Amino acid sequence: MSPILAPDVFEFVSGSPAQTMRIGERLGSLLQPGDVVCLAGALGAGKTCMAQGIGAGWGAAGEMTSPTFTLVHELRRASDGATLYHVDLYRIESEDEARLLGLSDLFERDAVCLVEWPERAGGVLPDTCLRVGLTTLDETRRRLTFSAEGERHLHLLSELKRAAFGVGE
Repeated sequence: MSPILAPDVFEFVSGSPAQTMRIGERLGSLLQPGDVVCLAGALGAGKTCMAQGIGAGWGAAGEMTSPTFTLVHELRRASDGATLYHVDLYRIESEDEARLLGLSDLFERDAVCLVEWPERAGGVLPDTCLRVGLTTLDETRRRLTFSAEGERHLHLLSELKRAAFGVGE
């Protein structure tokens, strides 16, 4: 499969969890306060692996684990105290629950927000974000589809293409 090269979409196949984590690290190193990254895919598709890479690349102090039971993990970066919110909405059943959780408040803070299971939040998500779809192809391979919404996230996607693959506008 050849990658889709468009300003707002990039797609490729990761051959291993390590490769998924590395692309996450590259993405994490590019994130700025206010960025929202949404990770979507079935159970076992690699969302947490991608999130761990993002956290490592961003510089999160401590280990990134799935926040399924606490819903939101607040992580700090040792170098400057910046904040990354890792949100897992697997246990959320409706947009109303996402509102009650105060999810929209997180997007208004000067922080990076990483959201797993974003489809469960509905209209609570901001209009602009970087969406990452993960699809299981076989035991180790995953199709990763990055799509950007909004000017900042288009720029972020372009930076990721350049940093990871040497392509971009």
